[in-house]
Amino acid sequence: MSGQPHAVPVPKGYRAGDWEVREPLASGAFATVYAGRRTAGEPRTAALKFLPTGTRTPRQLQHLRELAEREVEFLGRLRQPRLIRMYETFTVDDPERPELDGATVLVLEQAEASLDAVDIRDPGPLLAQICEGLAQLHRAGWVHGDLKPANVLLMKDGSVRLADFSMASEMEGTHAYAPAFATPDYTPPELLWPEVDERGTRVRPSGDVWAFGVLAHTVLTGTFPLPGGTPEVRGDAATRYARGTEELRLSPELPDGWAEIVRDCLARTHAERIGTDALSRRVEAAAGVARSRRSRRPRRPFRRRHPVLAGALATVLVLTTGLGVAAGVAHRQATAYDGTPVYEALAVPTTASSGYGYDRCPAGSVCFFSEHYGNGQMCHWQNSDPDWQKGTKTCFWAAHSPVRSIFNNIGDSRDLDGVVYYRGSDYDPAGFDRRRAGQRTGCTGANVQGNLAGTYAPLSHRLVGSCNYSPSLWGALRSLF
Repeated sequence: MSGQPHAVPVPKGYRAGDWEVREPLASGAFATVYAGRRTAGEPRTAALKFLPTGTRTPRQLQHLRELAEREVEFLGRLRQPRLIRMYETFTVDDPERPELDGATVLVLEQAEASLDAVDIRDPGPLLAQICEGLAQLHRAGWVHGDLKPANVLLMKDGSVRLADFSMASEMEGTHAYAPAFATPDYTPPELLWPEVDERGTRVRPSGDVWAFGVLAHTVLTGTFPLPGGTPEVRGDAATRYARGTEELRLSPELPDGWAEIVRDCLARTHAERIGTDALSRRVEAAAGVARSRRSRRPRRPFRRRHPVLAGALATVLVLTTGLGVAAGVAHRQATAYDGTPVYEALAVPTTASSGYGYDRCPAGSVCFFSEHYGNGQMCHWQNSDPDWQKGTKTCFWAAHSPVRSIFNNIGDSRDLDGVVYYRGSDYDPAGFDRRRAGQRTGCTGANVQGNLAGTYAPLSHRLVGSCNYSPSLWGALRSLF
């Protein structure tokens, strides 16, 4: 690392937020990752990923902002055991250093090493964990888009995390849209020369499956499955293979059972490749490890699963039923929110005013905290509550203290997976909120945690099907889907 140029040079000892920058850990085309530490709060150590914004052309800056926004959105929404965890993100404010001023910093779990930097004697169990991470990703409706050994991290306890989600894309039906960039050796042939429109390149989970096949072959044998001394030559071989004029040249050193797995991952067309769940089962069997527990695939909104049909249906509903649609949606909400405040409220003191306390939030609950980053006193519910100050259990501190952070940990497999909060009781807006669209203080989606900027405490909240809800007709339609 010491002899390689860094995409974002940061001097050792530089202070970024609460963190002191230490030695560089990795560097790519668009970002550099440094070790970071701080003297107070938990965690004490982390990996600081710097994405530059101050020294590039306008087009490059727009591209970098999009990459940063993709990764922040992904890590803010998805929490799975095989995916790297993000603690926080912030922007560097340092006009005296124009090369760093405005840079986006992601504070991530710190790993021991990446898969491309170590020799593994028995890679089978690690490959099973990588495949498990892909399955978690795909069941949640996302495509990684840049799976390779450098983006597979080995943790201190020996477990594996997938990382670098700047190319990750959420599925819309059978495919997603991603930037026109990838690592050639791990890119399926149909994406080596893709058609790109204003939304980017169409990608599918089968692209991740191809990348896993290449990764498994290289980890198990130290060679690529297609011939060539450079990525460009191997890319040409992949194109010829897709056209049927080139064959795979799998290494005879592949252990028993792995050749068939790699071959099924590297099928010529995306439609012929093995699905991720079936791949996980076969990889676990070949690696000789116990089958992992399959998580339920989150229920994505109808408009995400069938975007064209949802748009057409919405148009028909508007033209044929008019305002009656909004009334129908209102009735649906009334039956969903039965008025019974089924909740558990609890105030939990803390001994620290910094660090991260989100892990205190029970699964299946929405939690509000009196301090940033999930610290301070906490109140948590398992359902809607029209009045925080009444009932058998109350959130007493919210009567005189603001809410500083929130964690919606109810899980995105439930029909009601967003939480809307109001400054008044009985889901009533107050003050400035009466002039806001939706007449609500805010809304937080499933599996999202973060700080709140206000100096107020909500007095009621309720669960909704989507944070896109608004009282308008179009908002009602969006909530319905």
